[in-house]
Amino acid sequence: MSLEVNINAAIKAAMLAKSEAELRALRAIKAAILLAKTAEGGGAELGEAEETKLLQKLAKQRKDSLEIFRQQNREDLAKKEEEELEVIEKYLPKQLDESELRGIIAEIIASTGASSPADMGKVMGVATKQLAGKADGKAISALVKELLAK
Repeated sequence: MSLEVNINAAIKAAMLAKSEAELRALRAIKAAILLAKTAEGGGAELGEAEETKLLQKLAKQRKDSLEIFRQQNREDLAKKEEEELEVIEKYLPKQLDESELRGIIAEIIASTGASSPADMGKVMGVATKQLAGKADGKAISALVKELLAK
């Protein structure tokens, strides 16, 4: 079942449950799907990879806003972003934890023959393709830097 069908069903359920936070997040996802479908070059249906990328973008926006609101001591707005982020993350594939991510990146470094921080671009190219949807880009970058610095 496509993400759009799942979201439409979840919107109906959230309306019946009168869950304001969930409804906000689901409507944001639906709006992003509609924008992607009607964008120039966008197809009638989104593939699974495009859906994941779209959800990751929405989650990243919420995380960035959450960080800014916390820095400015706006807990009321931060709470809203946090609630929406939780809903969006339900539809994302399970993210790898740090130990799993560290192991995969170590394998990628070994397979590419990277040995110094100068080889970071080579490793990041392979890592971002292989870990697309499974880990955050910032986390991947930080671990690659750390492992290449050793």
